[in-house]
Amino acid sequence: MKDFINNLADRVLSGEKLTKEEGLKILNTPDELLENLIDQASKVREAVFKNEVEFCSLINAKNGACTEDCSFCAQSSKYPTPINAYSLVPKKELVEGAVKAVSIKANRYCIVTSGRRATKEEIQQIAEAVREITQTLPVKVCVSIGSIDEEDLKLLKEAGVERVNHNLETSEKHFPNIVSTHPWRERYETIKRIQNTGLSTCCGGIFGIGETDEDIVDLADTYRELGVDSIPMNFLIPIPGTPLANNKQLTPQKCLKIISLFKLFNPQAELRLCGGREQNLREYHDRAMDVANCLMAGGYLTRAGRPPGKDEEMIKRLGRKLITKRDSFSFHKTSV
Repeated sequence: MKDFINNLADRVLSGEKLTKEEGLKILNTPDELLENLIDQASKVREAVFKNEVEFCSLINAKNGACTEDCSFCAQSSKYPTPINAYSLVPKKELVEGAVKAVSIKANRYCIVTSGRRATKEEIQQIAEAVREITQTLPVKVCVSIGSIDEEDLKLLKEAGVERVNHNLETSEKHFPNIVSTHPWRERYETIKRIQNTGLSTCCGGIFGIGETDEDIVDLADTYRELGVDSIPMNFLIPIPGTPLANNKQLTPQKCLKIISLFKLFNPQAELRLCGGREQNLREYHDRAMDVANCLMAGGYLTRAGRPPGKDEEMIKRLGRKLITKRDSFSFHKTSV
């Protein structure tokens, strides 16, 4: 087993694709070999992304009242969760959110809406805000607005959107156990549509939702097949009122094995630590950043994160370089 682990980086960096069986073996790495596994995944990260780290930030632009029944989500109208539902915030707030993102040194700013898909009117409002943000602020703009057609993708691309987030969440096999109101295949086809429009893809998963090791490997393999650009890694924070309220948290060691698997299966993709990273990784958080090269800073959709200053301190402690768009940006109207 030790020889298998210690050869992983060289194999991946030579262009070899690990098999699903090997993926399962990675997830079942004995804890006494976990440091070896992390070192191998870190070697792959460093070869592709050097010592650079990127922060991204989001705005919860439309909250709650969602007709879908994703079992992990506080925003579903199907569950009695204590959430403040509101419609799409005004353009001014979308722009102010971008200003805040720049202030915490985020290189990307994502506008996120609840619901299966955004309406045409909402997309028009978002596009107007994106135009102003991209003209006046040194930050890349992404959106996460559910299923979206080609016409709306082209509109958002013209407005300045560079990347679209659309998560498969878990394997095709496990998905019906988590969501019944829309199919996994709809999400998959949306990702293909985003790619066909020439936009960058940010597609991740949430772990600790009752999936098997086979489901985890299948998701990593699907993203490898799709060739997605960025993979946000979310770890369940059980929310009272949802069907997964009593799910046990993953151990930090299991999280590290999952993160390492995704890096080894997707060496060219950005690996982004997101929701639940603090609660699930705990004292191993720094070690996870040896494998990841991005993280979500400044909080999540319905949960607060740790202070951005703490993340910046961690990056300095690890000897990594925080990259921003500020240095190469020409200000047109305003400065932050």
